[in-house]
Amino acid sequence: MKTPLGELLVQSGIITVKTLERALTRQQSSGKPLGNVLEEMGVVTQDELVEAQAQQFGFATVQGVSSLSVPNSLLQLIPEDEEILDAVNLHYLQSGSAGNRDEVNILVVDGSTEVTQELEGALKKEGYRVFSANDGVEGLRIAFSRNPDLILCDATMPRMDGYALMRAVKANPTTAGTPMILITSKTSPEEEHRALKSGFHDFIAKPMMTIRVVSRVKRALEMMQQSKDNHLPAP
Repeated sequence: MKTPLGELLVQSGIITVKTLERALTRQQSSGKPLGNVLEEMGVVTQDELVEAQAQQFGFATVQGVSSLSVPNSLLQLIPEDEEILDAVNLHYLQSGSAGNRDEVNILVVDGSTEVTQELEGALKKEGYRVFSANDGVEGLRIAFSRNPDLILCDATMPRMDGYALMRAVKANPTTAGTPMILITSKTSPEEEHRALKSGFHDFIAKPMMTIRVVSRVKRALEMMQQSKDNHLPAP
């Protein structure tokens, strides 16, 4: 008997039990699949749902398709997909979304050098430019000097914790609009509520999978871009 999707997402730390309960309530009134409800709530990404559903049915998934070279004879046999199109653009058109991320700067702040190195490596593989710091004060210095597009920070750090860092970043007019994602070992619904209410864009619980972090980073950047596009003056 397969494990329910919601239970898998909770076990993976992607959502909390309280979030699942809210989603199930919405599902009952809307009649939509649970995955669609969770996406509409903005608490999971499509990549996270795919990973969970693959685990649910015992399927394997392939990551980083855009880094692979595909023979021309195979391109006509596969449907259009964002990652597949990235591969086509990268290897045959020399353009596309995979080549645009070099302009995106991300700051990772965590008290553990091991964590910052792991996240830095995963994000660089996606084409992002990454800066890192191992305490809040150094992270704030980099934030003010580099003005990153997004900041990932731990809740508990030397010299300045994640909440103090967030308040300092938001208080500076230059960096006030920078989205920030909190990383924390506290996985309670109360901590998630506190993080989002305090001004963090998103919340990731430890221990974390780098694929989840990358997915949340992509989603945050996409949402920020959509917000900017919506505020552009009409032509």
